[in-house]
Amino acid sequence: MAAITINIPDSQLEKLEELARLHNISLEALLSANIEKWLSEQKSDFTDAANYVLKKNAELYRRLA
Repeated sequence: MAAITINIPDSQLEKLEELARLHNISLEALLSANIEKWLSEQKSDFTDAANYVLKKNAELYRRLA
């Protein structure tokens, strides 16, 4: 597993720490879970867009075949 270091303003760090405390998890767990969620949403957004384009252009693709 790799580790990364980021610089964020103290005010944002305080908000993240408070959010982690509210959920009773570590800051690292909070950030890791949100990164995983962001990555899965990105894939889902692309899949949804690709399916929309394929559906919208289905007739054109049928005629070109």
